[in-house]
Amino acid sequence: MFLTRRFFKCIIALIVLIAFGFWVEIFYLLGILGLVLFVCLALFEIAMLYRGSKKSLQCERICEERFSNGDDNPVEVRLTNNFGFDIDVEVIDECPAIFQMRDFSLFCKVPKGKTGKVQYTLKPTMRGEYKFGNINALVSSKIRLVSRRFVFKNPCSVKVYPSFVMLHKYALLSTKNFTQEFGLKQVRRIGQSMEFEHIRDYVKGDDFRHINWKAGARRNHLMVNVYQEEQSQCIYNVIDKGRAMRKAFDGMTLLNYAVNASLFLGYASLKKSDKAGLVTFERSIDTFVPASKNAGQIGVFQDVLYKQKSSFYESDYEALFGQLSKLVRRRSLLVIYTDFDNKQSLRRQLPYLKTLAKKHVVLVVFFEDKELKNIASKRPKAASDYFEQVIAEKFMSDKRSIQMELNRHGIYALLTPPKDLSVNVLNKYLELKSRAVI
Repeated sequence: MFLTRRFFKCIIALIVLIAFGFWVEIFYLLGILGLVLFVCLALFEIAMLYRGSKKSLQCERICEERFSNGDDNPVEVRLTNNFGFDIDVEVIDECPAIFQMRDFSLFCKVPKGKTGKVQYTLKPTMRGEYKFGNINALVSSKIRLVSRRFVFKNPCSVKVYPSFVMLHKYALLSTKNFTQEFGLKQVRRIGQSMEFEHIRDYVKGDDFRHINWKAGARRNHLMVNVYQEEQSQCIYNVIDKGRAMRKAFDGMTLLNYAVNASLFLGYASLKKSDKAGLVTFERSIDTFVPASKNAGQIGVFQDVLYKQKSSFYESDYEALFGQLSKLVRRRSLLVIYTDFDNKQSLRRQLPYLKTLAKKHVVLVVFFEDKELKNIASKRPKAASDYFEQVIAEKFMSDKRSIQMELNRHGIYALLTPPKDLSVNVLNKYLELKSRAVI
């Protein structure tokens, strides 16, 4: 049995009323009558609540077997009232310890013989397996002086996968051809590949080099050849799991952002009839998923990516180059997710990136710190603000210099805020494809 807040409020009110009775006798009499009435109501409520059996309340937790990392995932608790009266229920669900929800409770009114429900959302920022505990329910009648505790042993585990909510959103938008609403650029396909598709009438703006003079002579008007994008190209997401990817923005590490973007780009490349592959590495390659355009490839990505973790070691690009040379023979697009703190960290890895770029198309994706951008744009008010602003601008300048250095050596570079990573990577992929780079 538990005492409610109303119980203690009533006790305090009765104490004050009886205390005033030392000066005014009527208050003392009212206090004594109130105390008798209070005790009778409390005993009556206890009898109502404990007269029922353990099956007077039934409860179950309903949630998906998989959670989407970085997104709101709904959890529902259903309560069935088998008491002979309406009840008020305080639900305390034992959420996974990683959320640190120590004072979490929900309230619900359930009429007799009916089923009520309460909902809440969880937003994980780390992948892995999360475990729920029991469900605790504190039941009171409309009197609400005491409550009876019910404990429902309902432990379960859910696996937190890379963000498939964003994946489904892109799938829906792509079927409706509304990709511009998602932040994707409309890139005009200029048809410079040599895969012939069909012949059609010439319209203003078509490339003169594609005019088919023989077909035009037969039809007495200009005709042009239409070429389609080259398909079945290999697109590999290469994820660095070293210490550079342990930095966190908005509660998620850079590794988690990279994992979500890899799943997103893998899905998009399959929709474009390309082959999607996956590589994760640290001191050596520890995960390799060969490029394929099978329908189940995204499921393979999810099963592999949900358990990836970063470490405190510096990544070994020499080992990456040596192993990739054996594993990936065909010319491919390698999208490498990493981060460089300064020019010195780039210089250590640049020789291996240059060697990879001789055989493959290499796109290096690294991250921009928006906090530094805010500091640099803020108007200084004190001397310390000037120092902070200069340091922030120095770090931002280094990032831009790294991007230019990569481009100078024939390596494509994308500097992006973490929260815009998925969309910006997809836009870059579409741009490279439209320019027939891959």
